[in-house]
Amino acid sequence: MVVKKIVSKKRVLKVKSTVKKKLAIKKPVKSPSKKLVKKLIASVKKPAKLIKLGKVIHYYNHIKVGIVKILAPVKEGQAVQFKGATTDFSQPARSMQINHVQVKKATKGKVIGLKVAKRVREGDVMYQAQLGR
Repeated sequence: MVVKKIVSKKRVLKVKSTVKKKLAIKKPVKSPSKKLVKKLIASVKKPAKLIKLGKVIHYYNHIKVGIVKILAPVKEGQAVQFKGATTDFSQPARSMQINHVQVKKATKGKVIGLKVAKRVREGDVMYQAQLGR
């Protein structure tokens, strides 16, 4: 390292200049094998698809019951998730009724009344709840 002194009008500045080293030429890095790439892609967890179970068509605020048009079979006790513009919560499907009659299973095309934990809005979608949420 060489130190040079530069004298300006009122100050003396010390400037360090370094000696440039020659860069060693390195071999190009090999691209990963196809097998390795496939393993890496397989190891990345893909988000699970949400299964749409129904759509909220009405909500009774005073009794906290949502009226849901069923798009896929739903069993009593099954974990469901409601999602909408301002809604996002999960709960088990408890107290399902069709025409004021308690049922344990609702099939596609039926309209059920479902007791909900929070407010749901018309247009919210009921999905099968994901484990670990």
